[in-house]
Amino acid sequence: MSVINLGIIGGGQLGSMLSIAAKKLDIKTVIYCDDINAPAQNFCNEFIFGKYNDKEKILEFINKVNIITYEFENIPYETLNEINKKKPVLPKPSINRVIQHRIAEKDFINKLNIRTTQYSLIEKKSDLDSLTDLLPGILKTTTMGYDGKGQYPVKEIKDIDRMNIDFSKGYILEKLVKLKKEISVIITRFGNNDYEIYEPIENIHEDQILKYSRIPAEISKNIFNQSKEWAVSIAEELKYIGTLCVEFFIDRNENLYVNEIAPRVHNSGHLTINAYNVSQFENHVRAVCSLSKIPIKKISNAKMVNLIGSQIKPYRQDMKLKDNEFFYDYLKKEIKDKRKMGHITTLIP
Repeated sequence: MSVINLGIIGGGQLGSMLSIAAKKLDIKTVIYCDDINAPAQNFCNEFIFGKYNDKEKILEFINKVNIITYEFENIPYETLNEINKKKPVLPKPSINRVIQHRIAEKDFINKLNIRTTQYSLIEKKSDLDSLTDLLPGILKTTTMGYDGKGQYPVKEIKDIDRMNIDFSKGYILEKLVKLKKEISVIITRFGNNDYEIYEPIENIHEDQILKYSRIPAEISKNIFNQSKEWAVSIAEELKYIGTLCVEFFIDRNENLYVNEIAPRVHNSGHLTINAYNVSQFENHVRAVCSLSKIPIKKISNAKMVNLIGSQIKPYRQDMKLKDNEFFYDYLKKEIKDKRKMGHITTLIP
């Protein structure tokens, strides 16, 4: 078989881990990123810096690879679509287009008879006046935003007056769920009804940023099965190729809701690197590169802790680890508040 050159758009920690997984499979990686300091350049075979509308740089990138994937969903659809005309992009750009827009995403999920929280499109401030039944809620930009960016908790309409919100952007108002727990399910789809699915992962957020993940999740058998069934339904309907994450809410009455779909490998799945025989990253590379599927097997229960901002410092200063602890430094040059700098995975007997 000839050498596969995998193009990855985006150079953060997910691009880094995809590059590491690809190297294990003797696949060369070329990262394209608009951040000249992108940490993934420490792990890939080649790095190209360029804006996502730089046609010359993108053409240079395309000419160096056989297949293209991406590590985050906020890449302009037009860019992915143009690339796809010359080289295959997986997951398909049309999938990314749906998931980039929170209204389109929730409409898609509901059409599958899968529950989400109640929601409404907000095009102007006055739209909120007739939507008091959705309060308390969260006002979110319909596109972009992650780790709490572009999100505004709203208990009462008057709260809006205290917020400096630019209503020239599109927003969605989502009714708050009386939250008991958050979980995620990661699935890698290789083809029609051909997939590997990891067990549900329990997640805890702090300041709207993922802080802890663990398996097994403390959930009922019904939630365990339903979350996996819904993840399969979503992946199949999208005809998805690669690794996909579905994030869920569980309310106090044991109702399950889909919160968001991430069309990529996901932060909550970092523990799969150590807890499974095949990680979410290796599975993604295998799927998009049409390599053989290996049945996944859990090696150990595990927990993962994100190291945010300066929490990375003690570990960079050679903090001693136990035999069951694994430290990952994303090699981001600048330490910032609310920035994911690395993580620790601990295997649990």
